[in-house]
Amino acid sequence: MSSPDIVGILENTKELDRLRKDQEEVLVEINKMHKKLQASPEIVEKPGDISLAKLKNLYIQAKELSENEVTVSNILLTQLDLLLPYGPTGQQRRKLGVVAEGNDQKRKRMKVDSDVIRLSPSMRNQIEAYASLKGEQVAARVTAESADKDEWFVVKVIHFDRETKEVEVLDEEPGDDEEGSGQRTYKLPMSCILPFPKRNDPSNTQEFPPGKHVLAVYPGTTALYKATVVSTPRKRKSDEYLLEFDDDEEDGALPQRTVPFHKVVALPEGHRQ
Repeated sequence: MSSPDIVGILENTKELDRLRKDQEEVLVEINKMHKKLQASPEIVEKPGDISLAKLKNLYIQAKELSENEVTVSNILLTQLDLLLPYGPTGQQRRKLGVVAEGNDQKRKRMKVDSDVIRLSPSMRNQIEAYASLKGEQVAARVTAESADKDEWFVVKVIHFDRETKEVEVLDEEPGDDEEGSGQRTYKLPMSCILPFPKRNDPSNTQEFPPGKHVLAVYPGTTALYKATVVSTPRKRKSDEYLLEFDDDEEDGALPQRTVPFHKVVALPEGHRQ
C-alpha cells in the first residue's frame, strides 16, 4: 500500500466523521422542532410562521447528509477493494504457472465473479451512478495526493471502467500554462470526482448556508477554488450563490461574485489551496 493510497483513505475517513457529526447536529435541531410543535401545534396556523418550512429544510439536510455518508462509505470500500491482495500466494502462483491457458481464463472469470459478489447493493448503485455520468461535466481533482496543493477543474466524463473503478475524463479547455495546446485526458479514481448538482432540479439540490466553505467554479474559468457562501440562491430568489473566493483580494477586500448553484459543490475534507 503506497502513501498516497493511505492518505486518500484517511481523508475519506475524516470526511465520514464530519458527515456523521453534521448529522447529529441536524437531528438535534429536528428533535427541538418536534418538541416545539408537540407543545404548541397551533403555532403553525399563525400568519408568517415558518416552523413547518424549517422542519422540511432540516429533513432535506438530514437526507442529503445521509446520502453523502453512503457515497463516501462506498468510495472507501472501493479504495480498500483496490488494495486488498487478491489471488493466490507467490508459491501457489508458481505452481499454477504450468496450468493450461483454458484454466487460466477460468480463474479470471472466477475472480471477476467474486468481485461482483463482494459488492454491496449500495456499492453497485454507486458504480451505476458513476457510469451514468458519461457525457456530463463534473469537478475533478487532477493533482496527485503528494502535490502541495489540490487543483480542481471542470471536465467531461468520457468513460467509467467498472473493473478498475477509474473515471476517464477530458479537460476540454486546458490552461495556457499547461504543456501542449490540445485537449487533455485523465484517468482518475472515483474519490477524485465530484458530480455537479443537476441544473434542471434545483429543488432537490443541497443548499449551503451563509458562512459555509465550498468549492466553486471561478467566474469566467473552468477552475474551482475554495469560497465562502455570502448569500444563498433561495435568499436571493435566483439560481446563483453570492460567494467570496479565497485569495481573491482586490483593494484590500474580497469581492463578492455570483456563481450558478450547479457550479458549487461541497468542499472536500483536507482541501489544500
